[in-house]
Amino acid sequence: MSSGNTLEDEDTFKILIATDIHLGYLEKDAIRGNDTLVTFDEILRCAQDNAVDFILLGGDLFHDNKPSRKTLHTCMELLRKYCMGDNPIQFEILSDQSVNFGFSKFPWVNYQDGNLNVSIPVFSVHGNHDDPTGADALCALDLLSCAGLVNHFGRSMSVEKIDISPVLMQKGDTKLALYGLGAIPDERLYRMFVNKQVTMLRPKEEEDSWFNIFVIHQNRSKHGVTNYIPEQFLDDFLDLVIWGHEHECKIAPTRNEQQLFYVSQPGSSVVTSLSPGEAVKKHVGLLRIKGKKMNMRKIPLKTIRQFFIEDLVLADHSDIFNPDHPKVTQKIEAFCVEKVEGMLDAAESERLGNPHQPEKPLIRLRVDYSGGFEPFNTLRFSQKFVERVANPKDIIHFFRHREQKDNKDDAQINFGKVANRSSEGMHLRVEDLVKQYFETAEKSVRLSLLTERGMGEAVQEFVDKEEKDAIDELVKFQLEKTQRFLKERHIDATEDEIDKEVLHFRETRKKNTAEEDEEVQEAMNRARAHRIEGKEVSRLISDDDMDVSEEKAADSDESSMSVVIRGRGRGRARGNSRGQSSSTGRGGSKRGSRSSGRETGKELKVSSRTYKAPVVTPVKNMLIMEAFKASSQRPARTGHQGPCEEVIISDDSDLEETFSSSSSKQNQGNPSRLASSSKRGSQSQSKGVNFDDDDDGEEDFDPFKSSATFRRNRR
Repeated sequence: MSSGNTLEDEDTFKILIATDIHLGYLEKDAIRGNDTLVTFDEILRCAQDNAVDFILLGGDLFHDNKPSRKTLHTCMELLRKYCMGDNPIQFEILSDQSVNFGFSKFPWVNYQDGNLNVSIPVFSVHGNHDDPTGADALCALDLLSCAGLVNHFGRSMSVEKIDISPVLMQKGDTKLALYGLGAIPDERLYRMFVNKQVTMLRPKEEEDSWFNIFVIHQNRSKHGVTNYIPEQFLDDFLDLVIWGHEHECKIAPTRNEQQLFYVSQPGSSVVTSLSPGEAVKKHVGLLRIKGKKMNMRKIPLKTIRQFFIEDLVLADHSDIFNPDHPKVTQKIEAFCVEKVEGMLDAAESERLGNPHQPEKPLIRLRVDYSGGFEPFNTLRFSQKFVERVANPKDIIHFFRHREQKDNKDDAQINFGKVANRSSEGMHLRVEDLVKQYFETAEKSVRLSLLTERGMGEAVQEFVDKEEKDAIDELVKFQLEKTQRFLKERHIDATEDEIDKEVLHFRETRKKNTAEEDEEVQEAMNRARAHRIEGKEVSRLISDDDMDVSEEKAADSDESSMSVVIRGRGRGRARGNSRGQSSSTGRGGSKRGSRSSGRETGKELKVSSRTYKAPVVTPVKNMLIMEAFKASSQRPARTGHQGPCEEVIISDDSDLEETFSSSSSKQNQGNPSRLASSSKRGSQSQSKGVNFDDDDDGEEDFDPFKSSATFRRNRR
């Protein structure tokens, strides 16, 4: 590590590093509602005071996929307050910006936009909380990007292959390659790394003169067999990895001795779970880079709400607590009161005196009542500290240690393991809960046609991203696929044979995880497309309802006049079929032709590709047994031949095609582009942080060399 005072000149990049800000967390809480916004204000003020070149965020800027108007408004207000201005930008972008920001409608860095006056650019990847979703695959960062406040990079929508193209920057003689990858489900990304489907592209010419930073937002600690990303998966030419998603602050760079790069884990800037990892003091980092040298200075955050956590094992205090004593519960409660009072005194003594520092701290006391003890009433206990702590309902957490202790010497509990279990519980996903439920359920309620993985991901989409048709579309899709499989096998229409084949087909799909991912993705695309069609149809219906209301008003006027002139001709009026002719003239031909034109000719926009929305008609799904009926016995169908032949254009494939086409066009215009990194062992001599300065005196400098490897493998 180089000293900071040697890295202060026109060749030095100054970057503010932060991750997991979680704007909007507990925004409806009367006490903690503004904590994230106050801290975000401090982070941006810190960047302005240190005159940084740009701010680098590692994901989860927002806590919710769809942040509230208040949260989004305040975020935009702060970004405009601190990041807009007349200060000139001291570095330049050398890479193809249409590739780096290809998903944006304005594919260039915001400070080069002639309509904006940016003083501190913000570069950010998306996290798992604010990831793209919906039919157009948009996220909250895309709103900020469209407004010119944030540069959203590191986005990849392909489930087959990921090519990570760097944002190439230069300030003086220092050249910086900024790689980024937004949050992807860990198991999927793990499998893609194993299958060599992730490629990091490099400048082929003078590739060793670039300082390479990689921003990633994934599980770093192991939560399962494949539910994390090992550091060994990353390329060894990297110099520094900024790791988001993990909330414990480990911002000081640590060296990976196998890959020979450094890893910095800034952690979150707000306490989102009452676990030991969140109790570590929160920091942001001021990163200085000059040539191949770097320096990371930790900057403590002063507006963070204080958080204190302690553990209490009642079995360790046998001299004080006797489980057989009639008033042992009262003694335990009094002892816990003393513990909480001690933490409150520590919080008062450590308060920094910052006017923005929240007064009420977060307090957590974890009590292990193993050994015959009974817990007391936590609600009654919380009433004693309502006016003094920010989380009165969560002060006490009782748990019982499962391991049996043979003697008192073995009474020590490994709270690290307990913390890890609780941390895993906090990060447990909906799809994991669904999978665990069906795997442990009774045989009568287990899935026999669908897979636990597919159902779990569909429920995840339904819960997190409000895709209401996700589960229904997945069931339909897998049912259709199973029916086609049984037809191709020509199985006899007996229930036993069908059950065996369905079970065999299900087990085959479970083993082929890549194909299962594609099935889930296709079902989600169909759900999104149906949601758009539903909105369009509802809009058409509402328009027609307005027409009907107008026509009813006209009918009422006409009928009131007919009462006066009808006279005695009741039979003649009935014979003329007045109601039928009027409906045909008023609403039959005119309104019918207008609505028909809307339904068949309306074009919907999905990921920069237009297609005509099909007429929405109810589709009947065949049962398994119905698939084996003779063609003469099957009910006649009109229109398209069943749901299995319905064609829905995948928005993911459109995004991938847009990205690839822009890349190919750029490669045709500029033949000197990026080459993929495939060398590892030969560069081990120049890895790490302490590198010699590379003073390349060339002014007219082309950082790329002709390469034909920047292509995507199309499916």
